[in-house]
Parts: sequence; structure tokens; C-alpha cells
Amino acid sequence: KNTLKNGSVRFIVFKEANTWYGVALEFNIVEEGDNPVKVMASLFEAVQGYVETARKLKMRPIPLNQKSDKEYEQLWDKLEGAKTPLKSEEVFTFGYTPFRSLAAAR
Repeated sequence: KNTLKNGSVRFIVFKEANTWYGVALEFNIVEEGDNPVKVMASLFEAVQGYVETARKLKMRPIPLNQKSDKEYEQLWDKLEGAKTPLKSEEVFTFGYTPFRSLAAAR
């Protein structure tokens, strides 16, 4: 469970039609663009801003632990359970990123 002090967020960068999407599941943040690297950078920047704002406002941790969209949860489950990686043109990357690594990247 995420708190204002620490936690992590699951992310997926994937392609649908001609558009790349980056999703931070626990925060329900979605970024889009035509380049997966730029989408991932934009997503991490948005996540960092989200966490910094929550800390600054001393919010309750509820916004840091949102229920994500069913479509993204299904994609996450598919990626986590895959015995072989999906085709690279479908999914650029996915994983977890801790809050501290986002702050350190700045």
C-alpha cells in the first residue's frame, strides 16, 4: 500500500493502433504520444508531479492507491503471466517504479 512517504506504482507502455500509451495503474494517469520513450518519460514526470503534489498538500493516501481501469488490469495480468514476452511492437515496457527512484531521477 502506498503512503505519502514511500511506495511504488505499476506502469505499462504499450501501443494501440498508431499511438503509444503510458499508464500508471495505481494513479490512473495515462499519457500518449508517437514515441514510446517520450511517452514513458512523460508518464514518469506526471507520476512524480502527482506524488509531489500529494505530499505538499499532505493528502490522505487514497489517491495513491486508486483502483485502475479494468482494461489496464487485464493487460497487466497478461504481461505478468506471460511465459514469453509479447511482441515488442505491442508493449514497449512494463514494471514497477518506486517513488524514491522518481525523485532521484530529477
